[in-house]
Amino acid sequence: MGGAALQRCDYSFLSGTIRRGASRAFLLPKGRMVWQNLRFRMKQHLEPRRRKPTYRFGIGEWYGKTFTKLSAIERRDNAEQQFTNNPPDRQCPFLSDQGHDVACWKKGGVCSLRLYEKTPEGEVRLAPTRATLRATCPSRFEQDRTIYGWIGEVVLGSNAAVSIGQVNFLERMPLIGDDPDESQQPEAVEEVGRIDNVLIVPGSDPLSWCPVEIQAVYFSGRKMELEFANIRAYDGEGLPFPVAHRRPDYRSSGPKRLMPQLLVKVPTLRRWGKKMAVVVDEDFFAALGRMEAVPDISNCDVAWFVVKFVDGAGGAILERKNVFLTTLESSQSGLVAGRPIRKEEFEQRIRARLPAS
Repeated sequence: MGGAALQRCDYSFLSGTIRRGASRAFLLPKGRMVWQNLRFRMKQHLEPRRRKPTYRFGIGEWYGKTFTKLSAIERRDNAEQQFTNNPPDRQCPFLSDQGHDVACWKKGGVCSLRLYEKTPEGEVRLAPTRATLRATCPSRFEQDRTIYGWIGEVVLGSNAAVSIGQVNFLERMPLIGDDPDESQQPEAVEEVGRIDNVLIVPGSDPLSWCPVEIQAVYFSGRKMELEFANIRAYDGEGLPFPVAHRRPDYRSSGPKRLMPQLLVKVPTLRRWGKKMAVVVDEDFFAALGRMEAVPDISNCDVAWFVVKFVDGAGGAILERKNVFLTTLESSQSGLVAGRPIRKEEFEQRIRARLPAS
Protein backbone atom coordinates (compact mmCIF):
# COMPACT_ATOMS: atom_id res chain seq x y z
CA MET A 1 0.00 0.00 0.00
CA GLY A 2 1.58 3.33 -1.09
CA GLY A 3 1.83 6.51 1.00
CA ALA A 4 -0.86 8.29 -1.01
CA ALA A 5 -3.21 5.36 -0.48
CA LEU A 6 -2.55 5.51 3.26
CA GLN A 7 -3.67 9.14 3.40
CA ARG A 8 -6.92 8.39 1.56
CA CYS A 9 -7.76 5.13 3.33
CA ASP A 10 -10.75 4.70 5.68
CA TYR A 11 -9.20 2.71 8.51
CA SER A 12 -12.40 1.73 10.32
CA PHE A 13 -12.64 -1.65 8.54
CA LEU A 14 -9.09 -2.53 9.65
CA SER A 15 -9.63 -2.01 13.38
CA GLY A 16 -10.82 -5.54 14.10
CA THR A 17 -8.10 -7.07 11.91
CA ILE A 18 -5.30 -5.29 13.78
CA ARG A 19 -6.78 -6.06 17.18
CA ARG A 20 -6.84 -9.76 16.25
CA GLY A 21 -3.11 -9.62 15.50
CA ALA A 22 -3.16 -9.87 11.73
CA SER A 23 0.14 -10.29 9.93
CA ARG A 24 2.05 -7.00 9.65
CA ALA A 25 3.66 -8.24 6.49
CA PHE A 26 0.25 -8.90 4.97
CA LEU A 27 -1.06 -5.46 5.82
CA LEU A 28 2.08 -3.43 5.19
CA PRO A 29 4.69 -5.12 3.03
CA LYS A 30 6.85 -1.98 2.88
CA GLY A 31 8.30 -2.33 6.35
CA ARG A 32 8.37 -1.05 9.87
CA MET A 33 8.17 2.71 9.16
CA VAL A 34 4.95 2.39 7.21
CA TRP A 35 3.52 0.10 9.91
CA GLN A 36 4.21 2.71 12.59
CA ASN A 37 2.59 5.35 10.40
CA LEU A 38 -0.57 3.26 10.11
CA ARG A 39 -0.63 2.54 13.84
CA PHE A 40 -0.42 6.28 14.58
CA ARG A 41 -3.26 7.01 12.15
CA MET A 42 -5.35 4.18 13.64
CA LYS A 43 -4.88 5.63 17.11
CA GLN A 44 -6.11 9.01 15.88
CA HIS A 45 -9.12 7.36 14.25
CA LEU A 46 -10.14 5.13 17.16
CA GLU A 47 -9.64 7.57 20.02
CA PRO A 48 -12.35 10.23 20.54
CA ARG A 49 -11.32 13.74 19.62
CA ARG A 50 -10.47 16.03 22.49
CA ARG A 51 -13.13 18.70 22.89
CA LYS A 52 -12.03 22.29 22.54
CA PRO A 53 -13.25 25.39 24.37
CA THR A 54 -15.86 27.64 22.73
CA TYR A 55 -15.39 31.40 22.52
CA ARG A 56 -18.01 34.12 22.06
CA PHE A 57 -18.34 37.83 22.66
CA GLY A 58 -20.85 38.84 25.30
CA ILE A 59 -21.71 41.77 27.56
CA GLY A 60 -18.63 43.32 29.13
CA GLU A 61 -20.27 46.13 31.10
CA TRP A 62 -23.94 46.75 31.69
CA TYR A 63 -25.19 50.13 32.89
CA GLY A 64 -21.63 50.95 33.88
CA LYS A 65 -20.99 47.81 35.95
CA THR A 66 -18.72 44.91 35.04
CA PHE A 67 -20.90 41.98 33.98
CA THR A 68 -18.82 39.36 35.81
CA LYS A 69 -19.25 41.28 39.09
CA LEU A 70 -23.04 41.47 38.88
CA SER A 71 -25.02 39.03 40.99
CA ALA A 72 -27.47 36.65 39.34
CA ILE A 73 -30.33 38.80 40.69
CA GLU A 74 -28.82 42.00 39.27
CA ARG A 75 -28.33 40.38 35.87
CA ARG A 76 -31.92 39.13 35.78
CA ASP A 77 -33.28 42.52 36.89
CA ASN A 78 -31.33 44.28 34.12
CA ALA A 79 -32.60 41.77 31.58
CA GLU A 80 -36.20 41.98 32.79
CA GLN A 81 -36.21 45.75 32.31
CA GLN A 82 -35.50 45.31 28.60
CA PHE A 83 -38.91 43.69 28.15
CA THR A 84 -41.02 46.26 30.03
CA ASN A 85 -42.98 48.97 28.24
CA ASN A 86 -41.72 51.84 30.39
CA PRO A 87 -38.37 50.87 31.88
CA PRO A 88 -37.08 53.19 34.61
CA ASP A 89 -34.23 55.57 33.83
CA ARG A 90 -30.83 54.17 34.73
CA GLN A 91 -27.91 56.38 35.65
CA CYS A 92 -24.86 56.48 33.41
CA PRO A 93 -21.88 56.60 35.80
CA PHE A 94 -19.57 57.87 33.05
CA LEU A 95 -21.68 60.94 32.18
CA SER A 96 -22.80 61.72 35.73
CA ASP A 97 -20.89 64.06 38.03
CA GLN A 98 -21.12 64.37 41.77
CA GLY A 99 -24.59 65.76 42.46
CA HIS A 100 -25.55 65.69 38.77
CA ASP A 101 -27.06 62.43 37.53
CA VAL A 102 -27.34 61.76 33.80
CA ALA A 103 -29.55 58.94 32.52
CA CYS A 104 -28.18 56.25 30.23
CA TRP A 105 -29.27 57.05 26.68
CA LYS A 106 -28.20 53.78 24.99
CA LYS A 107 -30.92 51.22 24.37
CA GLY A 108 -30.14 48.07 26.33
CA GLY A 109 -27.49 49.78 28.48
CA VAL A 110 -24.55 47.73 27.16
CA CYS A 111 -21.35 49.78 27.50
CA SER A 112 -18.86 47.25 26.15
CA LEU A 113 -18.28 43.71 24.92
CA ARG A 114 -15.65 41.19 25.89
CA LEU A 115 -14.66 37.63 24.98
CA TYR A 116 -15.86 34.67 27.06
CA GLU A 117 -14.74 31.06 27.10
CA LYS A 118 -16.82 27.95 27.74
CA THR A 119 -14.58 25.06 28.72
CA PRO A 120 -15.25 21.43 27.65
CA GLU A 121 -16.48 20.85 31.20
CA GLY A 122 -19.09 23.61 30.84
CA GLU A 123 -17.46 26.31 32.95
CA VAL A 124 -18.00 29.87 31.66
CA ARG A 125 -15.27 32.41 32.34
CA LEU A 126 -13.37 35.26 30.75
CA ALA A 127 -11.19 34.10 27.88
CA PRO A 128 -7.56 33.62 28.99
CA THR A 129 -6.46 36.02 26.25
CA ARG A 130 -8.17 38.83 24.32
CA ALA A 131 -10.75 39.40 27.09
CA THR A 132 -10.20 43.16 27.11
CA LEU A 133 -13.24 45.42 27.19
CA ARG A 134 -14.28 46.73 23.75
CA ALA A 135 -16.24 49.97 24.19
CA THR A 136 -19.50 49.95 22.21
CA CYS A 137 -20.85 53.21 23.64
CA PRO A 138 -19.05 56.54 23.15
CA SER A 139 -20.09 57.63 26.63
CA ARG A 140 -17.83 54.90 28.03
CA PHE A 141 -14.86 57.14 27.20
CA GLU A 142 -16.19 59.93 29.46
CA GLN A 143 -15.11 58.22 32.69
CA ASP A 144 -13.56 60.73 35.14
CA ARG A 145 -13.01 63.10 32.17
CA THR A 146 -9.57 61.51 31.86
CA ILE A 147 -9.38 61.98 28.10
CA TYR A 148 -10.02 65.72 28.23
CA GLY A 149 -7.19 66.52 30.62
CA TRP A 150 -4.90 64.32 28.50
CA ILE A 151 -5.89 65.94 25.19
CA GLY A 152 -5.56 69.38 26.74
CA GLU A 153 -2.01 68.64 27.89
CA VAL A 154 -0.85 67.26 24.53
CA VAL A 155 -2.68 69.46 22.03
CA LEU A 156 -3.45 72.69 23.90
CA GLY A 157 -0.65 72.73 26.47
CA SER A 158 -3.13 73.04 29.35
CA ASN A 159 -4.70 70.54 31.75
CA ALA A 160 -7.49 73.04 32.53
CA ALA A 161 -9.31 72.48 29.21
CA VAL A 162 -13.02 71.68 29.43
CA SER A 163 -15.45 70.01 27.05
CA ILE A 164 -18.37 72.04 25.71
CA GLY A 165 -20.02 69.25 23.68
CA GLN A 166 -21.12 69.20 20.06
CA VAL A 167 -20.72 72.28 17.87
CA ASN A 168 -22.18 72.64 14.38
CA PHE A 169 -19.51 72.72 11.69
CA LEU A 170 -21.10 72.50 8.21
CA GLU A 171 -23.90 74.44 6.57
CA ARG A 172 -25.94 72.94 3.75
CA MET A 173 -25.03 74.16 0.29
CA PRO A 174 -27.75 74.98 -2.26
CA LEU A 175 -28.88 71.83 -4.00
CA ILE A 176 -29.35 71.39 -7.74
CA GLY A 177 -33.08 70.90 -7.22
CA ASP A 178 -33.56 73.92 -4.91
CA ASP A 179 -35.58 76.98 -5.95
CA PRO A 180 -32.92 79.72 -6.49
CA ASP A 181 -35.06 82.38 -4.80
CA GLU A 182 -35.86 80.29 -1.70
CA SER A 183 -32.28 79.05 -1.26
CA GLN A 184 -31.10 82.67 -0.78
CA GLN A 185 -33.39 83.27 2.20
CA PRO A 186 -31.63 83.37 5.62
CA GLU A 187 -34.06 80.87 7.12
CA ALA A 188 -33.11 78.38 4.38
CA VAL A 189 -29.59 77.93 5.81
CA GLU A 190 -29.43 74.52 7.43
CA GLU A 191 -26.60 73.05 9.51
CA VAL A 192 -25.74 69.55 8.28
CA GLY A 193 -22.57 68.54 10.14
CA ARG A 194 -21.01 68.95 13.55
CA ILE A 195 -17.89 68.25 15.56
CA ASP A 196 -18.60 65.55 18.18
CA ASN A 197 -16.92 67.53 20.92
CA VAL A 198 -14.89 70.69 21.29
CA LEU A 199 -12.33 71.23 24.02
CA ILE A 200 -11.49 74.80 25.08
CA VAL A 201 -9.16 76.49 27.53
CA PRO A 202 -11.40 78.83 29.58
CA GLY A 203 -10.39 82.49 29.45
CA SER A 204 -7.91 82.01 26.62
CA ASP A 205 -7.47 84.89 24.17
CA PRO A 206 -7.12 84.16 21.33
CA LEU A 207 -9.44 81.23 21.92
CA SER A 208 -7.52 77.99 22.41
CA TRP A 209 -9.59 75.00 21.31
CA CYS A 210 -9.36 71.50 19.89
CA PRO A 211 -11.92 69.29 18.06
CA VAL A 212 -12.43 65.78 19.46
CA GLU A 213 -13.90 62.70 17.77
CA ILE A 214 -14.72 59.73 20.01
CA GLN A 215 -15.20 56.41 18.25
CA ALA A 216 -16.66 53.31 19.88
CA VAL A 217 -16.97 50.02 17.99
CA TYR A 218 -20.14 48.63 16.45
CA PHE A 219 -20.79 44.92 16.70
CA SER A 220 -21.75 42.53 13.94
CA GLY A 221 -24.00 39.56 14.59
CA ARG A 222 -27.30 38.66 16.21
CA LYS A 223 -29.26 41.29 18.11
CA MET A 224 -28.54 41.82 21.81
CA GLU A 225 -32.16 41.09 22.75
CA LEU A 226 -31.32 37.40 22.43
CA GLU A 227 -28.80 37.78 25.25
CA PHE A 228 -31.30 39.63 27.40
CA ALA A 229 -33.83 36.83 27.01
CA ASN A 230 -31.20 34.20 27.80
CA ILE A 231 -30.04 36.04 30.93
CA ARG A 232 -33.62 36.52 32.13
CA ALA A 233 -34.32 32.79 31.84
CA TYR A 234 -30.93 31.56 33.14
CA ASP A 235 -31.08 29.78 36.51
CA GLY A 236 -27.81 27.86 36.43
CA GLU A 237 -24.68 28.43 38.44
CA GLY A 238 -21.96 30.84 37.37
CA LEU A 239 -22.10 33.04 34.30
CA PRO A 240 -24.49 32.47 31.38
CA PHE A 241 -22.62 31.83 28.14
CA PRO A 242 -23.54 34.13 25.21
CA VAL A 243 -26.14 32.40 23.04
CA ALA A 244 -25.44 34.22 19.79
CA HIS A 245 -22.38 34.79 17.65
CA ARG A 246 -21.27 38.41 17.40
CA ARG A 247 -18.00 40.26 17.12
CA PRO A 248 -16.66 43.81 17.19
CA ASP A 249 -17.00 45.18 13.65
CA TYR A 250 -13.98 47.40 13.16
CA ARG A 251 -14.54 47.62 9.39
CA SER A 252 -17.92 49.28 9.88
CA SER A 253 -16.69 51.48 12.71
CA GLY A 254 -13.45 52.62 11.06
CA PRO A 255 -13.57 52.91 7.23
CA LYS A 256 -17.35 53.33 7.04
CA ARG A 257 -17.98 55.69 9.94
CA LEU A 258 -14.82 57.35 11.28
CA MET A 259 -12.95 57.83 8.00
CA PRO A 260 -15.66 59.95 6.31
CA GLN A 261 -15.72 62.15 9.41
CA LEU A 262 -11.99 62.78 9.15
CA LEU A 263 -12.03 63.31 5.38
CA VAL A 264 -14.79 65.93 5.67
CA LYS A 265 -13.52 67.82 8.72
CA VAL A 266 -9.73 67.60 8.88
CA PRO A 267 -8.94 69.50 5.61
CA THR A 268 -10.77 72.58 6.92
CA LEU A 269 -9.32 72.18 10.41
CA ARG A 270 -5.85 71.90 8.85
CA ARG A 271 -6.35 75.20 7.02
CA TRP A 272 -7.40 76.72 10.34
CA GLY A 273 -4.22 75.42 11.99
CA LYS A 274 -6.10 72.97 14.25
CA LYS A 275 -5.34 69.34 15.14
CA MET A 276 -8.05 66.68 15.32
CA ALA A 277 -7.96 64.50 18.45
CA VAL A 278 -9.42 61.00 17.95
CA VAL A 279 -10.14 58.80 20.97
CA VAL A 280 -10.37 55.01 20.60
CA ASP A 281 -9.65 52.01 22.81
CA GLU A 282 -6.60 49.79 22.42
CA ASP A 283 -8.38 47.03 20.49
CA PHE A 284 -9.81 49.50 17.98
CA PHE A 285 -6.37 50.99 17.39
CA ALA A 286 -4.79 47.53 17.06
CA ALA A 287 -7.27 46.75 14.25
CA LEU A 288 -5.94 49.63 12.10
CA GLY A 289 -3.35 49.20 9.40
CA ARG A 290 0.14 50.48 10.10
CA MET A 291 0.48 54.26 9.95
CA GLU A 292 3.49 56.51 9.67
CA ALA A 293 4.15 58.51 12.83
CA VAL A 294 5.32 62.12 12.84
CA PRO A 295 7.72 63.29 15.54
CA ASP A 296 5.93 66.37 16.84
CA ILE A 297 2.41 67.71 17.38
CA SER A 298 3.19 70.60 15.00
CA ASN A 299 3.63 68.12 12.12
CA CYS A 300 0.43 66.13 12.62
CA ASP A 301 -3.14 66.51 11.40
CA VAL A 302 -4.60 63.79 13.61
CA ALA A 303 -3.62 62.83 17.16
CA TRP A 304 -4.84 59.35 18.13
CA PHE A 305 -5.45 59.04 21.88
CA VAL A 306 -5.52 55.35 22.75
CA VAL A 307 -7.04 54.26 26.06
CA LYS A 308 -7.26 50.93 27.88
CA PHE A 309 -9.73 49.59 30.45
CA VAL A 310 -8.17 48.02 33.53
CA ASP A 311 -10.28 45.77 35.77
CA GLY A 312 -10.40 46.86 39.40
CA ALA A 313 -12.27 45.98 42.57
CA GLY A 314 -14.97 48.56 41.89
CA GLY A 315 -15.13 48.04 38.14
CA ALA A 316 -13.03 48.83 35.08
CA ILE A 317 -11.00 52.04 35.06
CA LEU A 318 -10.19 53.98 31.89
CA GLU A 319 -6.47 54.69 31.72
CA ARG A 320 -4.17 56.43 29.25
CA LYS A 321 -2.18 54.13 27.01
CA ASN A 322 -0.44 56.10 24.26
CA VAL A 323 -0.69 58.98 21.79
CA PHE A 324 0.02 58.43 18.10
CA LEU A 325 0.64 61.51 15.95
CA THR A 326 0.15 61.22 12.19
CA THR A 327 -1.23 62.89 9.08
CA LEU A 328 -4.69 62.70 7.55
CA GLU A 329 -3.35 60.69 4.62
CA SER A 330 -1.68 58.14 6.88
CA SER A 331 -4.82 57.91 9.03
CA GLN A 332 -6.85 57.19 5.92
CA SER A 333 -4.43 54.43 4.94
CA GLY A 334 -4.60 52.94 8.42
CA LEU A 335 -8.40 52.96 8.47
CA VAL A 336 -8.65 51.31 5.05
CA ALA A 337 -6.02 48.72 6.09
CA GLY A 338 -5.80 47.37 2.54
CA ARG A 339 -3.96 47.97 -0.71
CA PRO A 340 -5.05 47.44 -4.31
CA ILE A 341 -4.05 44.26 -6.09
CA ARG A 342 -2.24 44.31 -9.45
CA LYS A 343 -4.33 45.25 -12.48
CA GLU A 344 -3.50 41.93 -14.16
CA GLU A 345 -4.72 39.98 -11.14
CA PHE A 346 -7.92 42.01 -11.00
CA GLU A 347 -8.58 41.34 -14.68
CA GLN A 348 -8.03 37.63 -14.11
CA ARG A 349 -10.76 37.77 -11.49
CA ILE A 350 -13.05 39.51 -13.97
CA ARG A 351 -12.43 36.81 -16.58
CA ALA A 352 -13.10 34.10 -13.98
CA ARG A 353 -16.61 35.48 -13.53
CA LEU A 354 -17.45 35.55 -17.22
CA PRO A 355 -19.74 32.75 -18.47
CA ALA A 356 -17.94 30.01 -20.38
CA SER A 357 -18.33 30.40 -24.15
